Amino acid sequence: MKRILLCTDGSAFAQSSYPYGAWFAARVGAAIDVVYVSDARGQATAEATNLSGSIGLGASEALLKQLVEVEHERAKLNRQKAKLILQDAEQRLTQPGVQSINLIHKTGFLVDSLEPLEAEADLIVLGKRGEAAQFASGHLGANVDRIVRSSRKPCLVTPGQFVPIERVLVAYDGSKSGQQMLAFLADSPAFKGLEVHILTAAKKADDEGAIAHLKVAKEQAQAAGFSPIGQVISGDPERVIADYIERHGIHLLLMGAYGHSRIRHLVIGSTTIQLLRSSPIPVLLFR
Repeated sequence: MKRILLCTDGSAFAQSSYPYGAWFAARVGAAIDVVYVSDARGQATAEATNLSGSIGLGASEALLKQLVEVEHERAKLNRQKAKLILQDAEQRLTQPGVQSINLIHKTGFLVDSLEPLEAEADLIVLGKRGEAAQFASGHLGANVDRIVRSSRKPCLVTPGQFVPIERVLVAYDGSKSGQQMLAFLADSPAFKGLEVHILTAAKKADDEGAIAHLKVAKEQAQAAGFSPIGQVISGDPERVIADYIERHGIHLLLMGAYGHSRIRHLVIGSTTIQLLRSSPIPVLLFR
């Protein structure tokens, strides 16, 4: 892992993502690109507005000019805001020892801006809620939802508070994304020396398919130098995983964004979306 792309909007959840980004960067010696995207919808709306049919040509031109001037002034304020947010992120990332930080300001939409940026990244980090978190505390941020759906890179979705990572849970179901997750675990020095748990949820604890999946996952982890703690537990996957996290004091959850669902290209897996909403720990997602 050479580069981490950290998305920020300056919110409390974004600020809590900084120490997680710094933790990964320190473990693997990676650089961090911090990106802030100013929303350009207001300016685009003003410049595209045609009021001549409503209030007359002369009046509409004067009003439109004023609207454009207001949006230009707003753009200046947005640049100042972006500068302050990025400077704050740089300071918070420098304190724990991140050596290489690149600050990026874009104008437009975060999801659109991310596509060219993530090409150079090995990991994307973002808080699970944004600026409107206090108004929608039980929901997942709209940008998180879109990014997880569209990104081809592993996404670390962080909670509102940082806790040092010592114990990692791998939720494995034998899917393609699960296999990518195991490869990432084995190849990345970020997880060396950590306590690794592997969990497979099944309808029955003696499910042969689930037992086979767990066996494969444990063997791969052992081959990479880990001594994994593995279990097959029966029940609803969301509840099984959440209960396991609480009982064992897990600090990081690794899971695939999709399971075997035939409509996985349309929506994030239901277990994934529920865990992202409710999880008190960071979730590292793989497609």
